[in-house]
Amino acid sequence: MRFFNTAGPVRSVDHYCIPPLKRLDLPEMLRLIEQKKYFVLHAPRQTGKTSCLLALMDYLNQEGKYCCLYVNVEMGQAAREDVQRGIRVILSQMASMEQVYLNDRFLTGIWKDALEENGPEAALNQVLRLWAQGSPRPLVLLIDEIDALVGDTLISVLRQLRAGYSQRPALFPQSIVLCGVRDVRDYRIHSDRDKAIITGGSAFNIKAKSLRLGNFTQAGVEMLYRQHTEETGQPFEPEAMEMVWSLTCGQPWLVNALGYETCFEMKKGRERSQPITTGMVIDAKEDIILRRETHLDQLADKLRENRVRSVIEPILAGRQMPDQLPEDDVQYVEDLGLISTRGELHIANGIYQEIIPRVLTYTTQLTISQEPAWYIQPEDGRLDIDKLLSAFQEFFREHSEHWVERFDYKEAGPQLLIQAFLQRIVNSGGRIEREYGLGKMRTDLLIIWPYQPGVQKIVIELKILHKSLEATLAVGLKQTWEYMDRSGACEGHLVIFDRGDDKSWGGKIFSRKETYQGKQIKIWGM
Repeated sequence: MRFFNTAGPVRSVDHYCIPPLKRLDLPEMLRLIEQKKYFVLHAPRQTGKTSCLLALMDYLNQEGKYCCLYVNVEMGQAAREDVQRGIRVILSQMASMEQVYLNDRFLTGIWKDALEENGPEAALNQVLRLWAQGSPRPLVLLIDEIDALVGDTLISVLRQLRAGYSQRPALFPQSIVLCGVRDVRDYRIHSDRDKAIITGGSAFNIKAKSLRLGNFTQAGVEMLYRQHTEETGQPFEPEAMEMVWSLTCGQPWLVNALGYETCFEMKKGRERSQPITTGMVIDAKEDIILRRETHLDQLADKLRENRVRSVIEPILAGRQMPDQLPEDDVQYVEDLGLISTRGELHIANGIYQEIIPRVLTYTTQLTISQEPAWYIQPEDGRLDIDKLLSAFQEFFREHSEHWVERFDYKEAGPQLLIQAFLQRIVNSGGRIEREYGLGKMRTDLLIIWPYQPGVQKIVIELKILHKSLEATLAVGLKQTWEYMDRSGACEGHLVIFDRGDDKSWGGKIFSRKETYQGKQIKIWGM
């Protein structure tokens, strides 16, 4: 039986998959290769770049017009600034891949002598020149994980490729594709030798174009899941398919991870007569988040970077994006797959919306001394949200300065702290859905809490006091009502954080009830 793939390149005999070549703009790539262009293919991690490059290599070699080789240079990362070691690893890997994919040993016979005679600063250029000179067909080289290389090793590779550009195609590859997470212009290369930061654009100024491998379309997700249904007879309910799209927005690893979790990991899902339901998809999402899969750990690591924080923090805080924020930083975070700039700038998908604040507040959740049982009503199992928010008020009053100071994302500190507090409680049986409004001074939380005999839906709108309390209330009540109406929640709470220094805590802390268009909303000042 085939299955959903979450690790390594796809193999159609083993995995449900969208044919990789259909995910590429193949006519555009073939045109660039025919025009002897050097170009970039980039995409976030675990989106299918390697699968697409391998499929492109097979297509070009079967077509017979070019001799195409795929090589992954990630092993050169361990060499760091040692150019000798780095180039040696890359040349060795090229020779190995030539044997595997082309059944040829030409590179094996020349690379060691080229390295000894030319040194690491020119050996790669020399090897490619001799290979192109001896090849009966024009060469196409696909270099994967190029941005895994570090410092002087990366600079050396880019400059040796650039040096041979004018000799193509007779004495150098006709076309070279650089593939990685980032566009080459975004490389910030720290050079030990030059004692400077060199940009990828200056080291490789022969790039003709940057292509980006996108996410699956909604139709593509449905086609992928339909393969499982066709092979096993197990259907996905339409609402479950909509939930998958809402949670992933087509991010390939997330789509496959949810499919694998629901159909192969969950005991209920392994019963092929059991349809995959919305509830199963939600449970699968929670399992993936709690396990901190490799993909999500990589995401968490990126959140620590200053360039990422400068873009993500205003979104979490609901603030305007700073005017002085470099456009390159926004593009970089989009290249990582964390945000989307289609429409208004927003977190890329529902799972990232949830995982980002949970990652940022993970240790805080563990160290907050609150027990879920304190806030669950014994008679029916409902969540006592008034008691919970009242407890958070006191907690915020006593500890906010200390706790917020712990966060790297201090501007979003109050929003993150209340989410950590709520998550600590809700982990015991419910879930929180999150929405962020860049520039709208708001964060929308929806607590979904199953109890006997139904499901409790609670909207909590988070706002920073802006201008005056009256103005903030006027906007906040409307936004809370709209979110309650859209989500079908019966309970609504508006939390207003006053971050000014001109009031005592006694002036900031309050609670009262308001009625807006027939719905009762409780206001909490902090």
